[in-house]
Amino acid sequence: MMKTLFLQPPSFDGFDGGAGSRYQARREIRSFWYPTWLAQPAALVPGSKLIDAPPARIGLDTVVAQARNYELCVIHTSAPSFAADARVAQALKDANPALRIGFVGAKVAVQPEESLKQAPAIDFVARNEFDFTIRDVAEGRDLAAIDGISHRGADGAIVHNRDRAMIEDMDSLPFVTEVYRRDLRIEDYFIGYLLHPYVSLYTGRGCKSRCTFCLWPQTVGGHRYRVRSPEHVAEEIRLAKSYFPQVREIFFDDDTFTDNLPRAEAIARALGRLGVTWSCNAKANVPRETLKVLRDNGLRLLLVGYESGNQQILHNIKKGMRIEVARRFTQDCHDLGIKIHGTFILGLPGETRETIEETIRFAVEVNPHTLQVSLAAPYPGTFLHRQAVENGWLDAAHAELVDDHGIQIAPLHYPHLSHTEIFDSVETFYRRFYFRAPKIASIVGEMVRSPQMMKRRLREGIEFFQFLRERQKAA
Repeated sequence: MMKTLFLQPPSFDGFDGGAGSRYQARREIRSFWYPTWLAQPAALVPGSKLIDAPPARIGLDTVVAQARNYELCVIHTSAPSFAADARVAQALKDANPALRIGFVGAKVAVQPEESLKQAPAIDFVARNEFDFTIRDVAEGRDLAAIDGISHRGADGAIVHNRDRAMIEDMDSLPFVTEVYRRDLRIEDYFIGYLLHPYVSLYTGRGCKSRCTFCLWPQTVGGHRYRVRSPEHVAEEIRLAKSYFPQVREIFFDDDTFTDNLPRAEAIARALGRLGVTWSCNAKANVPRETLKVLRDNGLRLLLVGYESGNQQILHNIKKGMRIEVARRFTQDCHDLGIKIHGTFILGLPGETRETIEETIRFAVEVNPHTLQVSLAAPYPGTFLHRQAVENGWLDAAHAELVDDHGIQIAPLHYPHLSHTEIFDSVETFYRRFYFRAPKIASIVGEMVRSPQMMKRRLREGIEFFQFLRERQKAA
């Protein structure tokens, strides 16, 4: 077995590039998702090490020094971070010319040839689902015999091996919590709407929804929801409780945990027996009776992608959601005491000044506990990216999706709506939602009831206003 280093490379200060992050960028409030997509193959490779540089505040010099001791380095990359990640790879190769370097992630899954041409230090890229692909490489097998990779042949030409079959038995994957305990400091991972410290993991891969902008189902995970058994999930949570007694919340990062309602209820009941507080991603269509089962068994919060308050835009992006259903679902959550972190996207196809206003009014009306406002990001490999290129909505100056400081930019523009208008509307959205008397009273009430929440919200407030100032400079 090759001595293997799994690496989330150093990047912009505060840059959340982990695979759990739906948008690789700096956040309004410093946030870090777990590098679960790296931890999973790391769990398959005995003796490996995982370095997640950004949350651990590990710089390039430290990474280069450590990489001298390894034979294989697997780097997770993304479209916004690829250029910087390629520079890291070159620095590692300069320090250790014998080091074999492979890249994984959605960017190289859909652009394998371009990625290899753009980064001479990369020896191979793993396409699509790469867990067992990386295990095969780490076992020292000939690259030419490994399914699912693109690599440089003996003559330097780029070779694309046949695709690897998708994993059907998800219980065959080892627990990522073993790697978390071995290599990570869980207190480094912080998400504003989750209790701290938290642990996140996947109970399945894929999403049956066809949202045109969503990265993972269109590039790595697929549209079939392939799942671990409830017993397998419960066993890992039992283990996580013993490894991390300080953890206050478990988050299930499946694209849509509620795609399979009977299974979601079965897992919830198992978690209820363990006395676990947990949260997950959900679509805004979960029936009240299921919500009650989840709530009664430890569910605290749902992360819900509303995206827009305009029905036509939801049709345009193939969201498969109706506004009136989302309203009823949200009211059910309020009635049951389930908190919601709502996510919205500005700049999607069909966006106008009027639809932006409609979405802001909708968000205020349904009133999730917290929200996140992102800019539409046409990642390579998505339908939205193809649509943007074909229609001239995306230009080369905005193709990297973030600016020189890692802050998300507005990459799409329309004849009737400019980059600048879309970019500025994010701040307007936040101010309109949070700077309301009822919302301010709710936040202050949280702070008064909990000294820990007082400290946390004050820190978040400072980070939020610093972020707004940086966005204003970027504009």
